[in-house]
Amino acid sequence: METPIALNIKPINAPHQELAWKALGDMDYQMLDWFPMGTKYNIQMLNELRAQHLSGADILGIWESNLPIYNLPQVNPMPELIYSCQECYDPSQRAVISPTGLVLFQITPESINQMLRFKTAKKLTPLSMKNLINRGIKLSSDQIVKINQLFVTPGSETVRTPPIGYQYLNELGRMLVDLIGYVLGFKGLEDVDDSIMAMLSIFAPGKPPAVQYDYATYIAEKIHEQFMNLKRGGEVATQSAVRWTNNKGRYERIRTWRRVSDG
Repeated sequence: METPIALNIKPINAPHQELAWKALGDMDYQMLDWFPMGTKYNIQMLNELRAQHLSGADILGIWESNLPIYNLPQVNPMPELIYSCQECYDPSQRAVISPTGLVLFQITPESINQMLRFKTAKKLTPLSMKNLINRGIKLSSDQIVKINQLFVTPGSETVRTPPIGYQYLNELGRMLVDLIGYVLGFKGLEDVDDSIMAMLSIFAPGKPPAVQYDYATYIAEKIHEQFMNLKRGGEVATQSAVRWTNNKGRYERIRTWRRVSDG
């Protein structure tokens, strides 16, 4: 038998694409994020905000607030997976346990921060909806005017009493409100009510955020509450997470989830 001659085939060169600006996991039909018209993919937003921080262009300190790190976008529902995890959830360990008794994954602030590769030596402020609403109600007139100046389209009438309509926000305002909504577990476009107003009030030009919230504990508690109260047949909305990779400082999607808050 004759020895086969190697085929003379030219190598196929894949077209160059900048992965930092590609949707990656967002293009998977099982992980298709919902985006309002004109908004950016979460990974694109994440990398842009990091680049602005590194270049010194992030004058509001959005990156320092840690909001982009915990930007968990909504994805298509995977109810059976969630129900299976709920059935195997051990609240005493805050973990999903395999039939053989092994811990598959934990739902704790530590596990969430480990997944997101987030570490800080700073003391973080506890986050709750009750606290945000109380803070929003107590905002001074000057603080509300400042929020209007920073995040509302020029020419719009100053709104002194929440809510501020989403359609009146400028590009920066829409981006921040989308970030806040994702972290808090809201389901879509949100008008700026007392809770979101409180979150916006931590930002001021040329200053670090007035508050750095403990988002991991908030998310872990929400998942725990929903596992304890989720009923079959109810609406289930899932979210994926974005984590830091060591590959040239890029962000990539990993498949994990949490249920969106009911309100």
